[in-house]
Amino acid sequence: MEQMVWQMSVNERKFIETALASDLRVDGLRPFDYRRLTIKFGREDGSSEVQLGETHVMGYVTSELVQPYRDRPNEGTLAIFTEFSPMADPSFEAGRPGESAIELGRVIDRGLRESRAVDMESLSVVAGKLVWSIRVDLHIIDNGGNLVDAANVAALAALLTFRRPECTLGGDNGQDIIVHDPKVVEPLPLIIHHLPIAVTFAFYNEGDIMVIDPTHKEESVTGGKMTVTINSNGDVCAIQKAGGEGVVPSVVMQCLRIASVKAADITSKLKNAAYAGIMRWGHCKKGASCNYFHS
Repeated sequence: MEQMVWQMSVNERKFIETALASDLRVDGLRPFDYRRLTIKFGREDGSSEVQLGETHVMGYVTSELVQPYRDRPNEGTLAIFTEFSPMADPSFEAGRPGESAIELGRVIDRGLRESRAVDMESLSVVAGKLVWSIRVDLHIIDNGGNLVDAANVAALAALLTFRRPECTLGGDNGQDIIVHDPKVVEPLPLIIHHLPIAVTFAFYNEGDIMVIDPTHKEESVTGGKMTVTINSNGDVCAIQKAGGEGVVPSVVMQCLRIASVKAADITSKLKNAAYAGIMRWGHCKKGASCNYFHS
């Protein structure tokens, strides 16, 4: 169970609410402005580091060969795991994940897996016997608010630069699985059809006031939040309403329009950063086509 250690003072709460009512935010941004988004990559395939304002998240992708699910014998699997450190926020406890960690994983998983962003059939090695299982680990380093959007970008960035080993059939009977050393045989990137971008809205004053990318303090006084996961084509992948005040249909439609514009902008930043990271560490051979982007 999570315990709130930090509590906002009455004066601080009133100041934030008064500023929002005047179309102002404490950090100087406008209601529909994102904080600065920084995307970095490690030398290792499938590792990313994302900062959204004061929010800091690291992503890491790994893979292993497993048996497929019986109802989907020709498809690999994708799973999202989150780790909340007490160093990121005093309200996080070490050990068993709390409600926030579970909810964060579910929102990102719903946007990625259920929208079929990653081609699951391309992860099949031997139909009905062996498939690749892709695991995305998200580590919350610092909670400055809006963990969903930051973690979503970290997951996508890590997936874009991840490469799995090449597999072939061999052996005396021609049925043995041979996993080739990445140093000998060029590993393969994931086939990603589109990039589902999470855009989170926070509501105040019974839904009359709305901002995107709420900070930690803005989340503390919000009347409710909603996350829209949408790609640059305007396809809605998922919508998550996290309790609190209700949202009328007209506001939902407004959120979808705003999210569509923001998703296109973040998608462009994500692709440019990923491409730069790939070229920096030499993941694409000079003069060869880079097969990382399919959206």
